[in-house]
Amino acid sequence: MKKQNFSTSFGVIGLGRFGTALVRTLAEAGQEVIAVDKDEQKVKAVRKYTDFAFVIEALSEDTLEETGIQNCGTVAICIGEQVDVSILTTMLVIKMEIPHVISKANSPEHGEVLRHLGATVVYPEADMAMYTAHRMISNNLLDYITLGSHVEIRRFTIDGPLVGSAIQELDVRRKYKVNIIAIERSHQTMVDFSPQYQFQAGDIITVIGKVDDIDHFERDIQK
Repeated sequence: MKKQNFSTSFGVIGLGRFGTALVRTLAEAGQEVIAVDKDEQKVKAVRKYTDFAFVIEALSEDTLEETGIQNCGTVAICIGEQVDVSILTTMLVIKMEIPHVISKANSPEHGEVLRHLGATVVYPEADMAMYTAHRMISNNLLDYITLGSHVEIRRFTIDGPLVGSAIQELDVRRKYKVNIIAIERSHQTMVDFSPQYQFQAGDIITVIGKVDDIDHFERDIQK
């Protein structure tokens, strides 16, 4: 395969229910995705979401490199049911020096091995795919809760342009239609804070608002 720049793209290995949902969610968020599985039918099914979907019958460093997955910034290994294959594939991907590796586990013991290898471990099924996709896309997002009617609560780590800025100065409520409902600093949570409060690097803020408005806010704080 001709080498392409996928450094800001994502790879998904294993197209079961979780892997397929993950590919779909990332693609619908406008992200470039490389999808890999040994089952040709599963690969065909995700080609409506990505042009980079590949059948690999035997996973190895060479066969994975043929897909270009080594150029991704983040790769998720979604082979929780086959523990041996999951562990081997995680080892291969980490050996490729991909910056962020996420591996699905089906038990705490399985997860402990994956974590020891250096992977971020998730214990999901399809309903967790959207959460993992958000975590892969965002550098700042720590957690989120969907409340319905396109409203969410999200927690972000503060860095970059917000450091040193006061809440009043940023005028988040008017500019973004987002409300800051909590600030965490040094393991202490504040829910009653002054508009003059100045953000420090490492602060964690919790916001509530419409999904589109929070997305706008998130894009700006990551610039």
